[in-house]
Amino acid sequence: MAIISEFYKNDKFSEHVGIELLEVSAGRAKAKLEIKKHHLNSVNIVHGAAIFALADLVFAVASNSHENISVAINANISFIKAVNSGILIAEGEEVSINPKLANYSIHIKDEKNDLVAVFQGMVYRKKEKYGSKDIKN
Repeated sequence: MAIISEFYKNDKFSEHVGIELLEVSAGRAKAKLEIKKHHLNSVNIVHGAAIFALADLVFAVASNSHENISVAINANISFIKAVNSGILIAEGEEVSINPKLANYSIHIKDEKNDLVAVFQGMVYRKKEKYGSKDIKN
């Protein structure tokens, strides 16, 4: 799993937003986001895009943990609870997988372990492996 962790160090957007990858295993991932002022929207709660970005990184890492390049074909999120400070933790797990498609569920929780959002996504699993010379940067 060290390979996937190294591969995702190239995710400049997640780095810019402040997302930190914590754990990776086959079909699973965990990351955190410490809420800062720039994550808040005009009503002083965490912007939905920040929560989505956190969930999306977990989705990407979990789905690519099998070394085949996996790209999202569907993703949706339901916001359950508003937050404006603290740390958000996203944990994702594989729900189903076959040679071409896989489904993932990601739960985003706050420091009190309260559910903040639920993200579900589906990926298309390509034949190419990440790190392949055939992959363009």
